[in-house]
Amino acid sequence: MTTGRYSLFRAGRVALLAAAALTGASARAAPLLTPPALMPIPKSVAYTGAAQPIGGMTVLWDGRAPTPLLKRAAARFLQRLATLAGPGGGGAPVALHIRYGVDPDYLTLHEKEHYTLAVTPGGVELRADGPAGVLRGLATLLQLVRRTPEGPVLTDASIDDAPRFLWRGLMIDVARHFLSVETMKRQLDAMELVKLNVLHWHLSDGTGFRVESLRYPKLQQIGGHDQYYTQAQVREIIAYAADRGIRIVPEFDIPGHTLAILQAYPGLAAQQPVPLTPAWLKTCQTDFSKSSSTTSCPKHLNLNNAALDPTSPDVLRFAEGLYAEMGRLFPDRYFHSGGDEVSPDQWTGNPAIAAYMKAHGYADAPAIQAAFTARVEQVLARQGKIMMGWDEVSEAPIPKDVVVEVWRSSKWTGLATAGGHPVVVSAGYYLDLLRPSRTHYAVDPFDLQSDGFSPAEGAAARVKMGAMVDAFTLDPAQSPLTDAQKSLVLGGEAPLWSEVVTDEMEDARLWPRSAAIAERFWSPETVRDVDDMERRLPDVLAELEATGLLATQHDSEMIDRLTPGNVTPLRVLTAATRPVMNYALNRLVTRNGDAMLTGPAAIAAPDSLLAIRFNRLAARYAAGDRGVAADLRALLTPWAANDAAYRAVATTPLLKEALPVSHLLSALARTGLAALQPGGHDAAWQSEAERQIAAAQSAYDSCSRRMSTTGTLPPSGLLIGFLPGVRALVTAAR
Repeated sequence: MTTGRYSLFRAGRVALLAAAALTGASARAAPLLTPPALMPIPKSVAYTGAAQPIGGMTVLWDGRAPTPLLKRAAARFLQRLATLAGPGGGGAPVALHIRYGVDPDYLTLHEKEHYTLAVTPGGVELRADGPAGVLRGLATLLQLVRRTPEGPVLTDASIDDAPRFLWRGLMIDVARHFLSVETMKRQLDAMELVKLNVLHWHLSDGTGFRVESLRYPKLQQIGGHDQYYTQAQVREIIAYAADRGIRIVPEFDIPGHTLAILQAYPGLAAQQPVPLTPAWLKTCQTDFSKSSSTTSCPKHLNLNNAALDPTSPDVLRFAEGLYAEMGRLFPDRYFHSGGDEVSPDQWTGNPAIAAYMKAHGYADAPAIQAAFTARVEQVLARQGKIMMGWDEVSEAPIPKDVVVEVWRSSKWTGLATAGGHPVVVSAGYYLDLLRPSRTHYAVDPFDLQSDGFSPAEGAAARVKMGAMVDAFTLDPAQSPLTDAQKSLVLGGEAPLWSEVVTDEMEDARLWPRSAAIAERFWSPETVRDVDDMERRLPDVLAELEATGLLATQHDSEMIDRLTPGNVTPLRVLTAATRPVMNYALNRLVTRNGDAMLTGPAAIAAPDSLLAIRFNRLAARYAAGDRGVAADLRALLTPWAANDAAYRAVATTPLLKEALPVSHLLSALARTGLAALQPGGHDAAWQSEAERQIAAAQSAYDSCSRRMSTTGTLPPSGLLIGFLPGVRALVTAAR
């Protein structure tokens, strides 16, 4: 028998050879060639090197009887198991023995998530310190089940597991684009399976207020724009999340990002009159940058700018009343009050507020915001809540109890913890920036240099962005976190802001990247192998889709609408490309309208799994493994032939904008095929190959962190995903 720690294995799909056929209920499957694609990787895992056929499971409770919550969890597990395992083979039902401890802290920051899992020929034993540990263990157990030609098998393993960070969240914005109850539930199901335990629900912003208020009904009647959750629906989603071991932390943003609130209650505004009426707002672009010249909205309109008047007693009374009502609706101790991106001229441009600031010794907007934040913190504390805010709230002295959510750059983790604040890290995990999983995976919550402008990038960006860029620029001289500071880092969150995300796009924009980030938050710090993570992503996505996600289905429906007569060319194109990164797609949507959210760039995934596979194979080929040449040709051939077919279906302006990238994609694929042939790689061929590579690379360069807000972007919003692989093949052919 062989065993090994998690760090000794390259995870991937379990490959069990059909030659070792299963011959009855007691038969053993073939030796385990590679471990199952666990994500997150457990704290400790050892495999025996074998697997057993499985004909379902029988759940047995050792010790105490299951609570209603755990009964529902077991039923959910068995239903998912049946879906993932498929038709039974020669295996008999496996006995799953569960023993768990009592945990009065369930659904709090300090809940007991530790569990052990022993899978042997005699059955399965799951031991958990509390109900949360049972849920985490069941999620891991599902990933130990795989299908083979002879039927489903269960991998033998010994696992001892607990999370690295206590706070492992997604932030989902429903203010810009509203999401249905069903869409929210799908995300909660997926979160449970990768052990994420906090949904930070961004429910109000300049674009919309999305929860029914009984105390302030105009919030949804006017600011909700006919799309909001009733309080009954909110309770339904909270209960659904609680069943899955997920806390919901609401965010109602003040004092900035409040246009929707101010449309309903304009007397609270710092600037009078409130600039927009609800009917007019519906005709405007909802992006945070320049408005489209094709609408009646003024250029440079920023829907996030409108702010409350921090000097008005009515504002504090409103905040107290709203938060009291919403605090009763949302039971979690933590309550997010926003606090980000307050435009200083909202206050300094109001003579009465400016005079108040001078009279009370507030030197600037951050100073008066700090005083306002302290009052809001006291309001929430009296209501039994712990306040959270974005990292702007820490720019001036505020109560140390306020939890700071770091977003502008990693340096704020150091600054906030140095001030004694608990921290949740979002910098480096912004999913709406459409960066690939490998970029997010490389960011560690403790690393103060992992996300932000370098000093040189900051200096270059300052020319266009002004002083605001300083908050996004790293400080190379900043000292690493001390142990005391590390103890204040509660964990992290992956935000998905929805300026360029619709309900139909939500599943594909969140997953599978959120699974990779979940591993960063759960697994030991030493789990860092990016290539290994990418190899496991397809299996994880397959599990999530089999159990409820609709990413592939929604993509297919979008393609069917765009090219109903022949879906293959657009399917081939979008599978081999990825959307532009950073804020480039926001710019394209602003320029071209919401039609971009139904086009190829809305379908292409930030992780092109097909391109990732090609790039990995090409790297092997360039390193001397010629045995992968046939696989490379199989991938390149349909790409090479696709341009002519795509031209035939590109009959609308939206599709025509992708013609240049379609042409370049096929040309690069033909170059890749030629690179795999012996000989014929003369100077002219090399020159043409380099020209194609440079053209594809320039599209990437145009949407870099610095250039995405100013560069000339590809009109289609598409990048060629297999560019690194072709570059490797061309280099190898020299």
